[in-house]
Amino acid sequence: MNGWAARDDYAFQYRCDAYYLNVTVSGRQEFKIADADWSADASIGLGDDGQPALGAKANLQQAFEGEQTMTLAFIAGRPRLSLGPRSFVAAPPKAVTDPLALSLRFDSRAPQHKKPFGAVPAGTELQFMLSALPGVTRATLVLESRRLVGNQEQLDYAPLARIAMQPHKAGQRVQWQARHRFTQPAVYGYHFELEIAGQTYVYQNNRDEIYWTREAGSMGLGLVSEKPADAKRIRRYRQTVYAADFKVPGWARDLVYYYVFPERFRNGDRTNDPQPGRERYQDQGIELHANWTDRPSKPGDGSDAVYNNDFFGGDLAGLIDKLDYIKGLGANAIYLTPIFKAASNHKYDTADYRQVDPAFGTNADFERLCAEAARRGMRVIPDTSLNHVGSDSPYFNRYGNYPAGGAFDKGRLNPVSPYASWFKLDPSQAKPEDQYQGWTGVKDLPEIDKDSPSFRAFAYGDRDSVMKQWLDFGAAGWRMDVAPWVPDDFWREWRTAIKAHRPDALTVAETWFDASKFLLGDMFDSTMNYIFRNAVLDYAAGGDARKLYANIELMREAYPPQAFYALMNLLSTHDQPRALHHLGYIDDGDATKLAVAKQRLKLALLFQMSFPGSPTIYYGDEVGVGGGDDPYNRAPYPWADQGGQPDAALLADFKRLTGLRQRHQVLRRGSIGAPLYLDEHLIVLARQDGKRWALTATNNDTQPRSVTLTLPAGLAHAEFVDALSGERFKARGGQLALTLPALFGRVLTWN
Repeated sequence: MNGWAARDDYAFQYRCDAYYLNVTVSGRQEFKIADADWSADASIGLGDDGQPALGAKANLQQAFEGEQTMTLAFIAGRPRLSLGPRSFVAAPPKAVTDPLALSLRFDSRAPQHKKPFGAVPAGTELQFMLSALPGVTRATLVLESRRLVGNQEQLDYAPLARIAMQPHKAGQRVQWQARHRFTQPAVYGYHFELEIAGQTYVYQNNRDEIYWTREAGSMGLGLVSEKPADAKRIRRYRQTVYAADFKVPGWARDLVYYYVFPERFRNGDRTNDPQPGRERYQDQGIELHANWTDRPSKPGDGSDAVYNNDFFGGDLAGLIDKLDYIKGLGANAIYLTPIFKAASNHKYDTADYRQVDPAFGTNADFERLCAEAARRGMRVIPDTSLNHVGSDSPYFNRYGNYPAGGAFDKGRLNPVSPYASWFKLDPSQAKPEDQYQGWTGVKDLPEIDKDSPSFRAFAYGDRDSVMKQWLDFGAAGWRMDVAPWVPDDFWREWRTAIKAHRPDALTVAETWFDASKFLLGDMFDSTMNYIFRNAVLDYAAGGDARKLYANIELMREAYPPQAFYALMNLLSTHDQPRALHHLGYIDDGDATKLAVAKQRLKLALLFQMSFPGSPTIYYGDEVGVGGGDDPYNRAPYPWADQGGQPDAALLADFKRLTGLRQRHQVLRRGSIGAPLYLDEHLIVLARQDGKRWALTATNNDTQPRSVTLTLPAGLAHAEFVDALSGERFKARGGQLALTLPALFGRVLTWN
């Protein structure tokens, strides 16, 4: 209901006998309730009986109708939630009124307050400078170590150092200074304590929401408050310190990914199509669509009552057939969701890590795909999960579809299985489904015990391990599923093994929240950038640019630059509604809605293609494929020879914008600073690569908007060329006047 981001205004207040929260939200929402530590025994989710329960992993669900009050009470130790008309009068937070306290100023992105900027290599000395009017008695820089565990379930700060800041006169103000050198790679927390007239204040991070991220605060300019009694209420600034030898493959800066869900991209070999009546999905049958243009099936729509068991026949042969199409689109890397043998259509329920699924082809087909891609200057990066396998697999064998030997043969524990040590099995439980852990409670996906030496050797440690096998077959790296659920020490060993085997392999994590802890040089090179996705799509949908760009600025500051320039910058994914759906097209046949949504998509694409990182195109977005939640976001690509209707005009626009990126190195490799201009609708950024410059300017208003820019030094009289239209713009006296078209923008270049 709040993008899984921590928000002060979503904190319950206790009054007499219950907790109360005023909410303003509409529609059916999913959420959880937790304490400040997200303690497992204190969090409230949906229990097996469909009621709120302490420690339950499933999300609560509730239909909301605007302004309401939610009440949480405990009856006989069990939580009870109720929702009614707005009735609670919340106590307002205590405001700071002291003018001296209000004069405090620190901006973590401003060189007059902190340098060097952003994430730094271990061993770098940092200088912190807080400004105030005269009269502050004492200023202290408070440094803390930070521990983030799992999918943000645990977040702790522990004291590291308290450094007395020294005052220095700076005009009419006083600058309080302190220095510190962090010697170990980590993400640290810091804030400032100030003593003024006997009162202690804290200067802390701001309240900006960050998508999917537990901790609020985008850094930059902070806020002052009285020191809270509970230190957990302090919003820390965060300082990323990465390994001094952290290297990301240089080729990652130039990538444009084409993101493929293989089962739905192209059927190139009908002889390997899944066969109903012969093949099974767990203990159920399967469905094969008669028409490539069918809508994906979902229980209740006339298909069977099973999820993830309907197939269209997409395969590696089809992907190979369309490599020239992908290259022509402007992509030079292919990200593949899992291709290994598995019962489902999504293949995250791995049955055999060493074999391509027969419905997709053979291992030789994968080698041919990599070779043909390389011949075209493209790379292939596959995906897998080392967190869980399929219950319908030789490793587990819950349904007995494989020869005996699984850890849970036909629903019974098998302690002599060679795979028994891969899982945490509990024979004390009476019910079979309670005898093992399913990832996030999903029993189709038995969770692996990542501490198992046998599994670690199999996955990455052995000379012929799974990871190394597919690198040897031609993979250029790995995208790893659900990275936060896997222990840090596992990923550290994993990275060491990968880089020893193939130093230029790219390692990409699936994370949705602030991924700083994964990008320190000891785990991953990059991550799927869901924060970027949400910020850019919400901006393209008409959101306030100032609020949304704070998410982007957080990453620019918090992520090591080598990782920032390799981020997998998404717009659509197989786990979220497609971009067109997010931008207003709900597949209802409304031509006007569709036209506006496509224009908003082009705005998002312009931003994506002109921003640092690796733009990622989800298959079909380029020809107007829509769709909301799974499975509709996984619809087949609408090939014309299969009866589909691809949008040729939109495809041409995609090619124009990917071509823009490929032609101008400054858009791929150029530096970026704070926005040159930012208001409710406009974002103007400056990129520099040696003597090359680019100004990227976007407008999410439905009307054209004009702006006069103050240019960086050296561009006072530059003549810029609009890289899309060829129009010329002359700077005069360091100023540049621009008019930006509605729901689009300009990219101006100067050399």
